[in-house]
Amino acid sequence: MKLCRLTLRAQGVCRNASKNFSSFSTKLPLQTSSPSLTQRKNKNSSHGSPTFSNKTESDSSLYRRISPVGDPDLSVVPVLDQWVSEGRKVDKDSLDGIVKSLMKFRRFTHALEVLEWMTDKRYIPPTKGDIRDRLHLIYKVHGLEKAEEFYNNISQVFKGFLIDICLLNIYALEKLEDKAEAMMQKLRDSGRISTPLPFNILLNLYYNVGKWEKMDAIVNEMENAGFYQDKYSFTPRLRAYAATGNIEGLNKIMEIMEADSRVGMDCETYLIAANAFLKAGLGEKSFELLKKVENLALTTKGRHKTLHTVLYTYAKLGKKGEVDRIWKILKKEKIYNVGYRNMIISLLKLDDVEGAETVFKEWEMQGLSYDFRIPNDLIDVYVKNGELEKAEAVLNSGIEKGGTPKFHTWYSLMIGYIEVDQVLKGVEALKNAVSNYYVSPYEEPVKDKLAIVMEYLERKRNVEEMEGFMKSLVAEGVVSSTVCARLFDFITNMTSSP
Repeated sequence: MKLCRLTLRAQGVCRNASKNFSSFSTKLPLQTSSPSLTQRKNKNSSHGSPTFSNKTESDSSLYRRISPVGDPDLSVVPVLDQWVSEGRKVDKDSLDGIVKSLMKFRRFTHALEVLEWMTDKRYIPPTKGDIRDRLHLIYKVHGLEKAEEFYNNISQVFKGFLIDICLLNIYALEKLEDKAEAMMQKLRDSGRISTPLPFNILLNLYYNVGKWEKMDAIVNEMENAGFYQDKYSFTPRLRAYAATGNIEGLNKIMEIMEADSRVGMDCETYLIAANAFLKAGLGEKSFELLKKVENLALTTKGRHKTLHTVLYTYAKLGKKGEVDRIWKILKKEKIYNVGYRNMIISLLKLDDVEGAETVFKEWEMQGLSYDFRIPNDLIDVYVKNGELEKAEAVLNSGIEKGGTPKFHTWYSLMIGYIEVDQVLKGVEALKNAVSNYYVSPYEEPVKDKLAIVMEYLERKRNVEEMEGFMKSLVAEGVVSSTVCARLFDFITNMTSSP
């Protein structure tokens, strides 16, 4: 669906719904208790299988048809259309469950498609929660401009706290202080603030933009408005105190949090505090809090995810014995890709390359889906140590086992080859990096810059312009001066040859 039609369709749906339906379901999706939504990623191909409690087998079967379509550039609309053409029923509750599952596994493009299909093809009137999710997903998939365009065309019937708080959060994620404050003022003027959430969003924004001096005013406003501070109100201040090394502030905040039962100290909160104390150089205090996390995790759902985080934090503290102890606990049950990667990263942080290699071999023996992010960490170490043969062996073995190297894999090898003056191999790795399909959002700028280098190599443009561009790559930390010099020499020689 083209973007220009997206907003117009949504606007039409909203207006038709308000005209033809006198009321909507009041059962809206639960408002997240977190002050911020997941960080934006334009593309993500990961997917998983959710648990459909209280759902029929047919609902689950529809998701199982959608689930294999992991590529965000492939539409799931034909799957939905085929389902209906077979005479199968689909209702709003089923589609809501699928949307939530897709969002959980960060399949934002497909979640947006299902929401659009639900209203545009099945004519199911949207709730305010649907509009909120649609706004959030448009931001995730198409960016801020399209999200604002959609927001501006939403019917007044649907606008309100739920929609405005979503846009406020988007502005906070984009670190747009002026726009966030204007939206917050709109919420104040409307008299619709009924939870600490908007205050918490601003606190996180001020932390992220370094305007820590504005936090006190927000906290005072919360208290004057009769809202108590929850854990999401305290954590941005914990992080700010940690960043400035304010030990007194850290201890004071922790005392208040632990003394107030309404704060709800849990594993996540203690982990944030542990990392704050670690950042401030208080390793023993951090260690003490990690022990509390362990004790809480034993009686908490999802304890394995928590213990994996504890394991990595112990590695940051340099506690090798604790890392090994937690790993033994985790190995009593099945460990998946993310767990093996976490352990490998932790051991490498402790400079235990041999231990990381052992865990890597254990992972290979499990026969899990080959995720190149796991060997990437070892490849990085081999490249840094000048052990390119080892790096190549891991790369080739991974390809033979059905894995697909990511951008980072080729980028790391490119740097390694050129640094040891194997420029031809480095250029080949550069070509693979540029042609590699999937990159993380934070890798996209680097890939774009390398694409310019590759384009120059293919078209042999102005050498002086290229020299200036290469120097900018060094200044930005994309490549080292050594890599830049050798690659530029290669370019110059290639350009001067007949």
